[in-house]
Amino acid sequence: MKKRSLLINTSAIGLTIILLSGCGVFKGEQTLEEIDAPPDQASYTEDLAKAGEGDSAKDTKAEEGKEADKTEDSSKKEESTETVERQLYLLDSNGMVVPQTLELPKDGSKEVARQVLEYLVKDGPVTSVLPDGFQAVLPSGTEILGLNLKDGTLTVDVSKEFAEYRAEDEQEIIQAMTYTLTQFENVEKVNLWINGYEQKEMPVNGTPINDGYSRANGINIYEGDSVDLMDSKAVTLYYPTQYNDNFYHVPITQHVETEDNNYQSIVQALVEGPSFDLNLLNVFNSGVALTEEPTYQDGVLTLSFNENILSNSENGAISDDVMETLVLTLTDQPGVEAVNVKVDNMEQVFNEEGVPYSDPVTRDMFVPTGSL
Repeated sequence: MKKRSLLINTSAIGLTIILLSGCGVFKGEQTLEEIDAPPDQASYTEDLAKAGEGDSAKDTKAEEGKEADKTEDSSKKEESTETVERQLYLLDSNGMVVPQTLELPKDGSKEVARQVLEYLVKDGPVTSVLPDGFQAVLPSGTEILGLNLKDGTLTVDVSKEFAEYRAEDEQEIIQAMTYTLTQFENVEKVNLWINGYEQKEMPVNGTPINDGYSRANGINIYEGDSVDLMDSKAVTLYYPTQYNDNFYHVPITQHVETEDNNYQSIVQALVEGPSFDLNLLNVFNSGVALTEEPTYQDGVLTLSFNENILSNSENGAISDDVMETLVLTLTDQPGVEAVNVKVDNMEQVFNEEGVPYSDPVTRDMFVPTGSL
């Protein structure tokens, strides 16, 4: 299968925008160190010393000016066609909040947080790039009035149109906003303001926000009957699915039984596959098992499997779908930055194209990453 898958008044709003424009907000080419404030526009004055030049000189300068304008217009046109990959959390055909990596216009203002939020608005700019079977989640007409990032919490001020949604859509809205914004490594929580007023809960159905909503609150929460909540832990597992030719992963927050090693419980849940019918897939071969307890050191989680993990035992290849499922799920755990997969009796493992996994696999191999 293929995949690839604020703020009180106008002055405060202006200050917030300036701060974000100067600092930047997200991943890839969006780190604080990489983003510069927009340069001041140059101011041009007439050179009085040349006021007496003849008509031919004036004509020559006019022609040079036209050529310069053409060059500038051409540069602007070329710049406007530049795109950059961004990950947006949208609703799929089953009503699940899922990530989709889309090509968005490169925003010269550097206000990446504003852009990705604007692309979550129904009937907004996302309309022309929505994948088949997907839809945006924020109410139509919602405007982003201000943004402020402080100590890992991003405060988002939206217009009153934001509150015009059905109560049953509330969880999907706050989850999509939170996961879209917390994909950036310096954003941990999201605070909500509406038209300049802080919100401690969502406006329609009262979902608590308090001091910020984070990934710890979960996404696509599944509450099964077979797990003892006292002896389990809520974790988010990424299960593959497919819609037409679009292969992607659905994050599901569910409880898994707690063991001495939580990572082992998570891997076991992935190997067993989803216990509910949402058109989710199990991409692991039969008989896949860990042969040692997972170990964690300096941000790297090491997993040792038997040979059943391989899609091709002769070439030592692991299915790309399997590797992506493991990495997306495990790097969602606090502190895990990369996953190192080992296989018994194999000195080296490879991807489907025969490229060796020489280093632990990080999340940015599968999704765009960065900082605000």
